[in-house]
Amino acid sequence: MLLGGPGLFTVLLGAALPLIDFFIVNVALPTMGRDLAAGEAVLELVVAGYGVAYAVLLVLGGRLGDMFGRRRLFLGGMAAFGLTSLACGLAPDAWSLVGARVAQGAAAALMLPQVLATIQSATSGPRRARAMGLYGATAGLAMVAGQILGGVLVAADIAGSGWRSVFLVNVPVVLVGLVLAVRTVPETRSRHPEPIDVPGTLLLGVSLLTLLAPLTEGRAAGWPVWTWAALAVFPFAAFAFYRVELRADRLGRTPLVPPSLFGLVSLRRGLLMVVPFSIGFSGFMFVIAIALQQGARLGPVAAGLALAPMAVVFFAVSLAGPRLVARYGTRVVTAGSAVQGVGVALLALAAWRQWPDLGLPALLPGTALAGAGQALQLPVVFRIILSEVPQHRAGVGSGVMITTQQSALALGVATLGSLFLGLVPGAGMQNALVATLLAQLATVLLTGLLSLRLPRAIA
Repeated sequence: MLLGGPGLFTVLLGAALPLIDFFIVNVALPTMGRDLAAGEAVLELVVAGYGVAYAVLLVLGGRLGDMFGRRRLFLGGMAAFGLTSLACGLAPDAWSLVGARVAQGAAAALMLPQVLATIQSATSGPRRARAMGLYGATAGLAMVAGQILGGVLVAADIAGSGWRSVFLVNVPVVLVGLVLAVRTVPETRSRHPEPIDVPGTLLLGVSLLTLLAPLTEGRAAGWPVWTWAALAVFPFAAFAFYRVELRADRLGRTPLVPPSLFGLVSLRRGLLMVVPFSIGFSGFMFVIAIALQQGARLGPVAAGLALAPMAVVFFAVSLAGPRLVARYGTRVVTAGSAVQGVGVALLALAAWRQWPDLGLPALLPGTALAGAGQALQLPVVFRIILSEVPQHRAGVGSGVMITTQQSALALGVATLGSLFLGLVPGAGMQNALVATLLAQLATVLLTGLLSLRLPRAIA
């Protein structure tokens, strides 16, 4: 059974929800802190707990879909995402919210890998290229729209729900998605599913936890001993994971992350580009939410709407992406890096010259160009990464790609967010914002250089 238009809409809805929820809390954090009497370290766990659970379990979610059926896992993951969203919205205290966010991240990890695996397995040719382009456009738009939607919902204070509405809004969306999925999403699975790679799963979990948990929580917690101990364990866990996976691959088994998969040039080089792109993007979104609300004194709606041009332009330009790629190949990605770089430079200039008057007019040129540049990169790179992955490894390939992206998103909040918050006390918020934007500009330059090594044509 092929994936038709209604089915594609449904799986893209499922793809948007986890990404929206990663960013939707940024503008709601100050309100959460006041309402729940939560300190900065606990609030960072609201963001980090979701991101780490999501990243750690994504590849396993892809493997489970290969084994038991991607539609089945998509439905189960979406239902769990709705229930955990309800738990977040009803959380009585900060630690209950953290626990619910961890569970929500785990539910997202079951749902999201099935989206790309279904597209890879139930489409082909131009239909697949179009679906992959729409997936990339949906992913980019969801990341910006999440922050805007969060600001609107917090300010609207629907029925006195305040920040809780940023989670409760998921529940009716999930119910609609489940009804549509039952009717429109075809069942696909690997013809020769492999058993769960238990050692690989455990070692990947340890590797990601020992890297992401201390980096995302360390600064807010004051860098206690456990953060340094975890970082010391990380290289050993990562090396052990690589050796276990390599041995399983050589013995003819299918490890959780087959090292032979990285023999695909398009996948390897595309993943390298996703890392700095995602670090820069998530760091920017986290920092700008704090700077606009606490420094420029904008309300949550104004802070969210200041980024609206980025979302609008991203959507418009991403629609033209497939035609541009057909004509110019992956040179479009390099051009996108250049355009994004100009946009980020204009944002840094606005922060330097117009602080604290950083409303919509001041940010418009920079956010519009940054959005256009991102739209020329993200959908195309996603398509490149999966272009050579065999259908029977669609779940594994999509899981590896999304894990890389999600881990980099979490690293962006940890690194650029820590840089910004660490500079604020001594340098002031304006100088901290300019310095962070310049650091993001360095990540954009790196993505541009890496894009030169992408295959010129896309299969």
